Amino acid sequence: MQDELIARATAWLAEDPDAETREELAKLIDAKDVTELAARFRGTLQFGTAGLRGELGAGPMRMNRSVVIRAAAGLAAYLKKKGQTDGLVVIGYDARHKSADFARDTAAVMTGAGLRAAVLPRPLPTPVLAYAIRHLGAAAGVEVTASHNPPRDNGYKVYLGDGSQIVPPADAEIAAEIDAITSLGTVPRPDSGWATLDEGVLDAYLARTDAVLAQGSPRTARTVYTAMHGVGKDVLLAAFARAGFPTPVLVAEQAEPDPDFPTVAFPNPEEPGAMDLAFATARETDPDLIIANDPDADRCAVAVKGEGGEWRMLRGDEVGALLAEHLVRRGARGTFAESIVSSSLLGRIAEKAGLPYEETLTGFKWIARVDGLRYGYEEALGYCVDPDGVRDKDGITAALLVTELASELKEEGRTLLDLLDDIAVEYGLHATDQLSVRVEDLSIIANAMRRLRERPPTQLAGLAITKAEDLTKGTDKLPPTDGLRYALDGARVIVRPSGTEPKLKCYLEVVVPVGTRDNLPAAHARAAELLSAIKRDLSAAAGI
Repeated sequence: MQDELIARATAWLAEDPDAETREELAKLIDAKDVTELAARFRGTLQFGTAGLRGELGAGPMRMNRSVVIRAAAGLAAYLKKKGQTDGLVVIGYDARHKSADFARDTAAVMTGAGLRAAVLPRPLPTPVLAYAIRHLGAAAGVEVTASHNPPRDNGYKVYLGDGSQIVPPADAEIAAEIDAITSLGTVPRPDSGWATLDEGVLDAYLARTDAVLAQGSPRTARTVYTAMHGVGKDVLLAAFARAGFPTPVLVAEQAEPDPDFPTVAFPNPEEPGAMDLAFATARETDPDLIIANDPDADRCAVAVKGEGGEWRMLRGDEVGALLAEHLVRRGARGTFAESIVSSSLLGRIAEKAGLPYEETLTGFKWIARVDGLRYGYEEALGYCVDPDGVRDKDGITAALLVTELASELKEEGRTLLDLLDDIAVEYGLHATDQLSVRVEDLSIIANAMRRLRERPPTQLAGLAITKAEDLTKGTDKLPPTDGLRYALDGARVIVRPSGTEPKLKCYLEVVVPVGTRDNLPAAHARAAELLSAIKRDLSAAAGI
């Protein structure tokens, strides 16, 4: 075993084009570090519907230039087999470690394969890349990003010419082309021949952001903004300036790109502590709301001042409902869509407005493909408010739209929380929460899913489970996916492994009738009690 590992690592080392990972791997080989080598060479980082995502380092189980070159070559071969013999591939990248290198390698591989390649002018938000694909008539696009993952990670997200992320069977077909590459020596990588785009594509994107706002709408809400050490600041400031909103107050410690993300454990607004600096800035400046992007600015978080003057994050489902209600009031037409893990409230809002509504599997790769899409959202802070411009989640345009809504409410002497209360009275209180378990050992997730399948719960929080679905079998409306869905009397639970992180995620929703505003405190208390009890019982049932 040791000799085989050393031989495989030595062969990989001979082809590695990166001095940094060569040095790292050479040290492991010299030390005969079998444990670490086994972790790096036990397989290959799998290319799927999320593309690639993983920890930076040497070897086929890590993100590095060798892995990226193979992925790019596989994508190029796939495109050529689909008849795109000289199609354009647009490449964007964020400010993480190695992102610029991976983007340049991708451009070189595409050029070497006879395709045309164009790289965005600098690290920019993922939605700019998604916009550029359709704007430039590209055959495909690549975004080098690990979104909100930890600093040690990077990733590789692939879009096809419709501007949406890949879905089956494209992922498996690209993966097969990657697997067919036996040696990096067979992949031509010229030193030049691709284009570096100028500011024109960004200007076109920014011009498009104006389309999400109503002409003549109020633009008075004051914001605090954090880019979470990512690439969103300059684009968001430019979009807000174009729209005529007050200039956001920046969270200075997190304003500039920094691949080490020094102020946060995880650069995700949903993670505990990530918004603490934004809250501190808001306490000093008293804005109307806080806006946060994740590092690649495709997600948008919103925080508001609650009772007692304390700032709190709105849940993604709350923002999803607010934006839906705002669009309905503006007369939006078209299909409203969300993933199955998001609140059922969107369906109620769409039904009352007489609008089509669709549920999809998790991920914007599915939401973006809904016919006639007008608005799509996912509870993990992702909102698509201009699908004709960006067929993906977009944290910049979502920020514009929610700030417009806050401005309209401000003119009426009201807040986002007041509108949430109106929505609860109208449709019932739809309260959501999540039980999320991050693991080092992925077998814990597999064991929990197996346990729930073999010994499914019959009730949670004293509520009988009226329907249990194993989503691996698919439904009449959904293709198969690894997940479980439970319907309860007045509640819903979905359990699934995360597609991008080592997490088991359980999505909980309870619906409590309200009736009148006087009943809201009791409804909130009842919802909190039910959610806590469902968490407790589900955790016990799953053994987590």
